[in-house]
Amino acid sequence: MTAFFASCPKGLEYLLKDELVALGAEDVHEALSGVRFTGTLETAYRACLWSRLASRVLLPLAEFDAATDEALYAGVQSVDWSTHLSERATLAVDAHTTQSKLNHSQFLAQRVKDAMVDQFRQRTGQRPDVVTDEPDVRINVRLRRDRATLSLDLSGSPLHRRGWREMQGEAPLKENLAAAMLLRGGWPQIYAEGGALLDPMCGSGTLLIEGAWMAADVAPGLHREYFGFLGWAQHDIALWKRLHEEARTRAEAGLRALRACFFGADADPRMVQTAKRNAQAAGVAGFFTLDRHDASHAAPPPGVVRGLVITNPPYGERLGQREQMPQLYRALGETLRAHFAGWRAAVLAGDAELGRAMPLRADKKYTLYNGALETVLLIFE
Repeated sequence: MTAFFASCPKGLEYLLKDELVALGAEDVHEALSGVRFTGTLETAYRACLWSRLASRVLLPLAEFDAATDEALYAGVQSVDWSTHLSERATLAVDAHTTQSKLNHSQFLAQRVKDAMVDQFRQRTGQRPDVVTDEPDVRINVRLRRDRATLSLDLSGSPLHRRGWREMQGEAPLKENLAAAMLLRGGWPQIYAEGGALLDPMCGSGTLLIEGAWMAADVAPGLHREYFGFLGWAQHDIALWKRLHEEARTRAEAGLRALRACFFGADADPRMVQTAKRNAQAAGVAGFFTLDRHDASHAAPPPGVVRGLVITNPPYGERLGQREQMPQLYRALGETLRAHFAGWRAAVLAGDAELGRAMPLRADKKYTLYNGALETVLLIFE
């Protein structure tokens, strides 16, 4: 068994823990902005392919004290890098530092690169090249209170990038946050019971597409062409091929059985077109009905008596918009109360004050982070 770490946005740790257990992970423990777990290489590959909530999957390689430049360099050199990449490979280093004497992340990344390439140069006279975009191997170094953790980034790029997003709005919702909203809103159960999904402010369509892939059992990593393990020296090609083929078979079966129960609208005609193109790229456009109107005109589709209304209204972050926001949230709440009896609603409010502007009492509240912004997810029965 090998130890791994799956990172995620703050507030998603408990959901991610449950998801990883379902994927076969063992010895699973929440940490700040992530989950520690153990498993085989297959477990890690499954997490990269199937996790809807994780940001990255890391394989820790070494942990050591690094209060000085010399200690950091020596700690990195203690790893035999030839077991992870060749001198002809490409590499990149991501560095993060908090509460440490070495407090400049760019310097930290540079010194890790120096220690790695110097080891190759000393042994073979050749060295790997540094490439920031889709390198063969991506190394993650975290320094906290002068203690360094050096990891191999198996995901390579953030896992919320599903591979379908051709167009986006000005402030797109990250796919793993959208998945958390759907899970907190009880979407899998609502779909299983015959309910529909409706987003009255759908933007680029993230919530609807994520909801459709969830319902159709489409692995969120299925359409990604790049993972960090693909150029790793210990990558098991046959294992990955088998897991990818299994996911493809499940997706084909799930999409054949999917119901056309996804409804979205936006006041901006450009966003409606963007959502349509994204849905086409994700292979689910045929199950969507997308219209142009504002949220106050939202209503259940004809013949649909239950479902989940889910939406991420604007927060009024841009200059001069904040004053209009309470009115928007109030109108949304009144629409829900007037037209959606028997439905559940999940609304990601910019903050508690905007949430209170809705003339409805939330049954549950969850703090979620949209980037650095603390938001509140309100669930209404």
